[in-house]
Amino acid sequence: MLVKVIVGGLLLYMVYNLFMAMRIMLKHDPDGAPMSKYIGRRVITSLIIVVMILLAMAMGIITPNPRPY
Repeated sequence: MLVKVIVGGLLLYMVYNLFMAMRIMLKHDPDGAPMSKYIGRRVITSLIIVVMILLAMAMGIITPNPRPY
């Protein structure tokens, strides 16, 4: 359950960074924060999520579906 809460929180953080990057893209402010800062945070967050899921599966905390249907 804890892994699901952490992954859910990280997904919300990714969406937040997506909208922050979109806001900067639409403002066209050359002196503002770079959009790449927020895009980079999204990439790092997705990497953390993938590694966390793989580690949780390896340690037996979560189990994948045996059949997809």
